[in-house]
Amino acid sequence: MADYAWTVGTYLATRLAELDVAHYFTVPGDYNLILLDEFLKVDQLQMVSCCNELNAGYAADGYARATGGLAAVVVTYSVGGLSALNAIAGAYAEDLPVVAISGAPNTNSTAEYEYLHHTLGKIDYDYVREIFARVTVDAVTIQHPTEAAGQIDIAIEKALRHRKPVYLEVACNIAAAPISAPNPRDFTKIAASDPHSLKAAVQHAARLLNEAQKPVLLAGPSVRAAKAEADLLKLVDATQYATAVTPDAKSFFDETHPNYMGIYWGSVGTPGCGSVVESADQCLLVGAKFTDYTTTGHTTLVDRRKSIDVRAKEVIVAGESYNNVAMAEFLRELTESLSQNPTALQAFKRIRKEQMPVKLGASTEPLTTRQLFAHVQNMLVGESAVIAETGDSWFNGIELSLPEASRFEIQMQYGSIGWSVGATLGYCLGAPERKVIACIGDGSFQLTAQEISTMLRYDAKPIVFLINNGGYTIEVEIHDGPYNTINNWQYARLVEVFNGEHGKGSGCRVATEAELVDAIAQAQQHDGLSLIEVMIDRDDCSSNLLEWGGHVARNNGRPPRFL
Repeated sequence: MADYAWTVGTYLATRLAELDVAHYFTVPGDYNLILLDEFLKVDQLQMVSCCNELNAGYAADGYARATGGLAAVVVTYSVGGLSALNAIAGAYAEDLPVVAISGAPNTNSTAEYEYLHHTLGKIDYDYVREIFARVTVDAVTIQHPTEAAGQIDIAIEKALRHRKPVYLEVACNIAAAPISAPNPRDFTKIAASDPHSLKAAVQHAARLLNEAQKPVLLAGPSVRAAKAEADLLKLVDATQYATAVTPDAKSFFDETHPNYMGIYWGSVGTPGCGSVVESADQCLLVGAKFTDYTTTGHTTLVDRRKSIDVRAKEVIVAGESYNNVAMAEFLRELTESLSQNPTALQAFKRIRKEQMPVKLGASTEPLTTRQLFAHVQNMLVGESAVIAETGDSWFNGIELSLPEASRFEIQMQYGSIGWSVGATLGYCLGAPERKVIACIGDGSFQLTAQEISTMLRYDAKPIVFLINNGGYTIEVEIHDGPYNTINNWQYARLVEVFNGEHGKGSGCRVATEAELVDAIAQAQQHDGLSLIEVMIDRDDCSSNLLEWGGHVARNNGRPPRFL
């Protein structure tokens, strides 16, 4: 029994704790203060006070990635919610079950049609919920305690089932209202497939794959959202199919596996991988999403007529749709019906090009990005997690060879610059056993730099490589202009500012490989956050970024069809 009375706030907090949420990210405001008081009564939850709501939302994004489960962010009405909106939209795009919780006006105020602060200055109290409804799978306003338990449970169930965010708006005079205890309920059971649709999909797909001469498997980001990584691995073990992943699914399949070919990313992917995927007479697509970013401006050539498209709850085989089929269950059943066929893997081994590793050294010449990421590669262990910010870090990070059980995080679908700073905070708290390495460009860092302060406050211990090349490199390669140049900061010295009285962070600036070697050695011994500002020439970027940027620019620059 709890040592407090059950209220709407403690009910919600307890439901989160029951589902292994140990932290929630928040910025206080007058509409959510009573709700926060109620949350503080639940000892299993730790409050993490962020610098702003956008960063709190990004932190929840990183937390959901780290734990594989729910994350929560608590904000105030309107000004707080709309500040967090961009992060919640990103979580929606990236299939992350974030519970966005907002305080709301007193029910008497809404009943009496009062003009209120933090609003648009007119009698309209629903606009925030209506906006969030576009980027969540459930958006509800809780205005009566007798309805609250059901509304909370249904929203949480939807977040877990769809792997998407939900929005709960709690009136400020309802947060402490009495309510039922949170009675036992199983939120974790995954809805089973329709047995008839599942059987038909498996039979159709198995027939085409077993008839194929050189089938391949291409996995995408929905594999994680569908909790199908283990089932995917078992299928590859059983079939010996050559296997590649799209760039936004890096680390969702073990890169040390003998059947792993690499990243399928058109002309900027792993050498040889694209040729094998595109020449396959049957391609098993598992959770793949083909966007302009993941296809290098829609230049990839997977023949969709020779593909089996396995989605979260649907399988499309030769134009035939089999719906209400869960990905993980489909893969398990399909594995039992497939024959071994390593033909495509043998073809890849014949054409595979072994990349020459960059030699580690201690040069006193100006540091290059290739040297930087060669040293990042040398740091990786099985419990590493690499967080790569939008920009050149994508392309250098994609080329890292990941040890078994390590993770790689990227926000490629949504691509919101600055995401990685808050996400690093959330990831560190969600997976304290992992050695988190964040690679962040200076332009992106300037959007969300304050959350370094929160990492220090809560003793998160990432190693942050702040890549200082004086601007928005990814935008330069897509379309350059004076808007891509930023006011440069002395980034390493920010750690001194953010440490305050109790922080244990260290910061340094390096410009040569020799200095980098020393900085990494110190960071790995340091019991706290380390920020290493890496000075890189403005024109030093991955050749793959140059090529990718050209393709994306051409795709963006197509004239209207009516001209």
